Amino acid sequence: MHVEINFRRDITLDLYRRVAWQGQGLRLGGVAIECMKKRREEFLRLLDGDPNVTIYGVTTGYGHQASFRLDGEARRVHARRAPKDTVAAFGRAAPERVTRGIVLARLANFIEGHAAITPELAIAVAALLDGATLPKVSVSGQGGAGEILWAGPLFAELAERFPLGEKDALSLVNGSPAASALIADAAIAMRRRLSLVEKVFALSAEAIMAPLEAYDPVFEALWGDRYEAEALRQLRSLLPDGGKERRRYQAPVSYRILPRVLGQLRRAIAQAEEIAESSLQSVTDNPVFLPPEAGYPLGRVCSNGGFHNARAYPALDNLAAACADLCALAERHTTKLLDGRYSLLPDQLQAGDGYIGILGFVQVGYAEEARRHAQRTFLPGSEAGGFGQNDVAPLTGLAWLAQEEAGRCLDAAVTMLATVASQALHVSNRPAPLQLSELLTLIRSEFPPVSEARTFSGELAALMSQFRRKIYHVAVDDS
Repeated sequence: MHVEINFRRDITLDLYRRVAWQGQGLRLGGVAIECMKKRREEFLRLLDGDPNVTIYGVTTGYGHQASFRLDGEARRVHARRAPKDTVAAFGRAAPERVTRGIVLARLANFIEGHAAITPELAIAVAALLDGATLPKVSVSGQGGAGEILWAGPLFAELAERFPLGEKDALSLVNGSPAASALIADAAIAMRRRLSLVEKVFALSAEAIMAPLEAYDPVFEALWGDRYEAEALRQLRSLLPDGGKERRRYQAPVSYRILPRVLGQLRRAIAQAEEIAESSLQSVTDNPVFLPPEAGYPLGRVCSNGGFHNARAYPALDNLAAACADLCALAERHTTKLLDGRYSLLPDQLQAGDGYIGILGFVQVGYAEEARRHAQRTFLPGSEAGGFGQNDVAPLTGLAWLAQEEAGRCLDAAVTMLATVASQALHVSNRPAPLQLSELLTLIRSEFPPVSEARTFSGELAALMSQFRRKIYHVAVDDS
């Protein structure tokens, strides 16, 4: 089944999930096609009606050749050049869900005519989402001022077999569809990850018999933060039927601050979702075509910096930082559960000859790795230089990759915390709360309670795979 879009507002985060993650097809509706036809005709009238008009990439060369004037046949020859020389980046490839997302986000410039692209070419771009195998796009080496290194590999082959007109090739590779796709992708993955992470931390709180007063509703008003309030409510919803026997005194700090740190991840996800929704609908073409209006009877074309999404990479950094903090919290939980002085359970949660204290060592490794990935992304410094006019490059791909890796570290961290919490419940012969019983069953299906010495790495890897399958699955049900 295909979804039809006619306006930029139709390109929502939910549509992104359906098209990019679930593989749903898409087509441009009649309203969009008629609008693109009208804008294309107006653009060509402007181009032919004003012999002095300067339009970057149309009546001028590209990049450092922007000062070179193109007229007549030279302009038409220039227009027919497919952007195959933009296919240069190589290295780690973006997942297919991201490349599909870039194609979808590309349509925001087309659908209401701001790119002045030939409508048939826009239709062909949308058709790439109809089950076609898309070219690989490298995440590495993305240091361009715009996003031609992202878009070029996706559209170069299409451009070579299409009769390109003025501005068509530029419209294919300009703008910031990759930044829109990357922040949308991260927002979806982190929202799914959040559910798993909160359940594992709740299981840890149950394992150490944390007093539930630390998650009391009173703190929703006292702290005055909506995201921390959401975390408080979620923890309470997971622990209402936990064990009645709780600790007689407060749990360690890492348990009491849990709703505040989880609130920070919720805040970062909400910010990413807001930026993704806005970015997916933004016109980011350069130059952008504006239709006729008072004072501009032929319309106008304006050069601009819309291709630089200055919101996406800081938001991606915030996601990575929240993951790193939760990795540290998971390591603290693991350490406290393994130490009988704090857990009030047998040291190292031993049962028979079993020993799982080694997991605390691995926790430290993943927590430190996450910290490395959570370094702040800045615009390149002056020492990075620039080529011609292209003197600033947004490193959105680097920020996306960093939060992906920080998220992977968090998946590993909660995998180990889950097994330690499971062992704590096992040695004390306690069940999980009803809302967490399915999670405990999953944990033990891959990592059974330890009663004698055995190797752990294979079981941990298998459990982490199960967790990541929950995050990255493509089923309609996202719960």
